[in-house]
Amino acid sequence: MNPWLLTAVIAVVVIAAVIKRMIGEPVRARELFAAPVVLTGIGILSLVKKTDLTATDITWVIASAVLGAALGALRGTTVRLVEKGGALWQRYTGRTFLAVLGTLAVSAGFNILAVTMGMHEDARPLQLAIGVSFLGESLVVGGRGISSGIPFAPARTR
Repeated sequence: MNPWLLTAVIAVVVIAAVIKRMIGEPVRARELFAAPVVLTGIGILSLVKKTDLTATDITWVIASAVLGAALGALRGTTVRLVEKGGALWQRYTGRTFLAVLGTLAVSAGFNILAVTMGMHEDARPLQLAIGVSFLGESLVVGGRGISSGIPFAPARTR
């Protein structure tokens, strides 16, 4: 697939998810984890296809993924969870957006450090960075939802 088209599709999916979460949406397990898993998978696949990765690249990509998941998990602690209509709902808060800004700053700094220390600039796929960040957030939101005792919203029927 054309890299620009893939980037545009990912941007639309991420923007749509953020808008829905700003308004508030029911928490469904499948929707909570589907996009992060798919994005992470696309990122890993694009890494596997690269033939010029070095040990330095792989080390920094792994460290970056761990950092991204941790920052996403931190962001997940700022998501408001409430019961609405007998099901769990989530909504982004002002603190969530502050966490997003902090995440972007830390990730940018980490990426600059990684490139300075020898990582190739194109060795860190954007899909992987976004995917692991949302995966970290989803794991925390899902865990908080389970501990709340409020049932997740039922899956959508087709």
